[in-house]
Amino acid sequence: MTTPLLMLLILTLPLLANRLVGRTAAPAATEAAAAWGLGLVFLFTASGHFVQAEAMTQMLPPWVPLRLALVHATGVLEIAIALGLFTRRWRTAAAFAAATVLIAFFPANVYAALQHAPMGGHAWGPVYLLVRAPLQLILLGWTWGFLLRGRTPKRMPSRA
Repeated sequence: MTTPLLMLLILTLPLLANRLVGRTAAPAATEAAAAWGLGLVFLFTASGHFVQAEAMTQMLPPWVPLRLALVHATGVLEIAIALGLFTRRWRTAAAFAAATVLIAFFPANVYAALQHAPMGGHAWGPVYLLVRAPLQLILLGWTWGFLLRGRTPKRMPSRA
């Protein structure tokens, strides 16, 4: 149960440090600190895709093909999102990707909890969702409130 608390600590530390060091609460500094926190969370969760890859395959239904490759690929995706969050140029796109991933990966957490998968808190069964669902909502709310509110995805320029 320490993992969700650790994730919340990682998420909030850059923002708290920004405020405690005496930097201004300017929107750009707040956004950057919030993005760093979210990026660090994504790096933290991505590490599980490589350190505990075999256990993570059990979070997916058996009918999903190439489960280990999918676990590794989603770990790489989370690293890419984190790197995007660390740069001002890619921050908005990475934040949209982060929100999409948080929503898209949630069914795997539900499946894992229902199957009592031996990964993280999922072995607790459905009761773990009482922790996981609010954590997902916090991460989504953080992403929306600090990084996406009032923004729309940028379109790629057309090649006319």
